[in-house]
Amino acid sequence: MRQALFHGPGAVRLVEVPMPVPGPGEVLVKVEVALVCGTDAKTFRRGHPLLLEHAPAPFGHEYCGVVVEVGTEVTAFAAGDRVASANSAPCGRCFFCRRDQFSLCEHLQPLLNGAYADYLLVPAPIVAVNMFKVPKRMAPGRAAFLEPLACVLKGLEVGEIGPGTTVGVVGLGPIGLLMVYAASHRGARVIAVGRNDLKLETAGRLGAGALVDLREPGDALERILELTDEGRGVDVAIEAVGRPEVWDFAVSMVRRGGVVNFFGGCEEGSVACVDTYRLHYEELHLTAAFHHTPRHVRMAMDVLANRDFPDEALTTHRYTLEELVTPLRVMNKELAVEGFIKAAVTP
Repeated sequence: MRQALFHGPGAVRLVEVPMPVPGPGEVLVKVEVALVCGTDAKTFRRGHPLLLEHAPAPFGHEYCGVVVEVGTEVTAFAAGDRVASANSAPCGRCFFCRRDQFSLCEHLQPLLNGAYADYLLVPAPIVAVNMFKVPKRMAPGRAAFLEPLACVLKGLEVGEIGPGTTVGVVGLGPIGLLMVYAASHRGARVIAVGRNDLKLETAGRLGAGALVDLREPGDALERILELTDEGRGVDVAIEAVGRPEVWDFAVSMVRRGGVVNFFGGCEEGSVACVDTYRLHYEELHLTAAFHHTPRHVRMAMDVLANRDFPDEALTTHRYTLEELVTPLRVMNKELAVEGFIKAAVTP
């Protein structure tokens, strides 16, 4: 079979490798579609100490496919089932799992990597906990959003987002747009903040009640505050970029007693600055959300069944496996492609 292997920053090669054989508890899937995510693009640019510790390594983890073979002990799935899964599963036994903090599990390995290939071997822990059959009427391209959507749903559990809440989402990549969609579906009023015409327009289509273009002249923060109740700031600010300066900006958007969700992960060693006066005397709540849990993966499959789930609005470009490097370069701004939000790779 063909498989894309990461050899080092900027070096991905499509090679022929032996077809894997599922062992106990494992499932072999014929990949129908693999979505390209921001983590893949970052990995392509600079590597990743956790996901791809030893090169050459397979990568890609947002997928949907059809089961072709199951290992012994697998009873929930059979050949012919269309499936999607998360990219990890908690052990259920470690210090953090015993405290229901499953996203911090000390044994999340083996992480699923290798969706950029003809076939994907899904590890037994993931099969047992975080793999799901895809409903017959759900398109593979939609089901492949299972993992990123699960992360978004976990992220939205801070700040009591719902009717009467004003949420500011800074950063309108695929994750930020999913945040806009999910928060608006909870009844929140969403202010979408970005700097790209297509993404701002898409945010409006996905439920944002107000759009703020950072490219417009004048003070962007003032424009955001004017859109909030009495100009006090948003109730919940969500940073969906992963840059320290944007973390700082997100803090400046929030009202007294509000919540800042640092959802976008920055590079290790990055430092953001917070006014300690505001933090203490204005009782700001600063938090972060990482990864997903089995509960949120289950929730994500339910949300994907919504008729208005925006998979077609988000997946703007499609590539073959041989063209994988192109969307990775586009996401790293090495190439310019008009109207790009998210790409699907179809082996």
